Amino acid sequence: MSIICWTRSLAVLSLFAVGTTVAAAVADNSPLTAQVRAANDRFKDVAVAVAEGYAPIPCASGVDGGAMGVHYVKSSLIGETVDIKQPQAIMYEPKADGKMELIAVEYITTKGPASLGGQLFNFTGSPNRYGLPPFYELHVWAWKANSRGAYADMNPSVSCEHAHAMK
Repeated sequence: MSIICWTRSLAVLSLFAVGTTVAAAVADNSPLTAQVRAANDRFKDVAVAVAEGYAPIPCASGVDGGAMGVHYVKSSLIGETVDIKQPQAIMYEPKADGKMELIAVEYITTKGPASLGGQLFNFTGSPNRYGLPPFYELHVWAWKANSRGAYADMNPSVSCEHAHAMK
């Protein structure tokens, strides 16, 4: 292969890589993500979640890196219906100062296949680590970018390191 062909190939691959990165960043501003953010911005203050009946469960880390953060769950919402303004779980990242930063929400339903704004939910069978019957879930990373995608379970830039300092 000549040096000119090799250089052209490298240039094309570089453009593809940049295009993929830009596409991933744009996914965080999809219409669904923007709608979820607008519908749930009230949860930036964790006290609002608590006042609305959400309770924390331990910070969830991934075996391959990253985390989901601390879920504040309102189990009475887990059923067959999904309302964009009433997520079943609100996800926070514990910070070094003990504060909780809103990063995502999770919608959970027992009826499926399910979708929200055209985005399909993931199926989780039973038995599962939550002790729940089979369910469908959708994470929406509306406040913190996720290099794995706006609807991935784990986020490599989230950590449970400061979970002990929660306020």
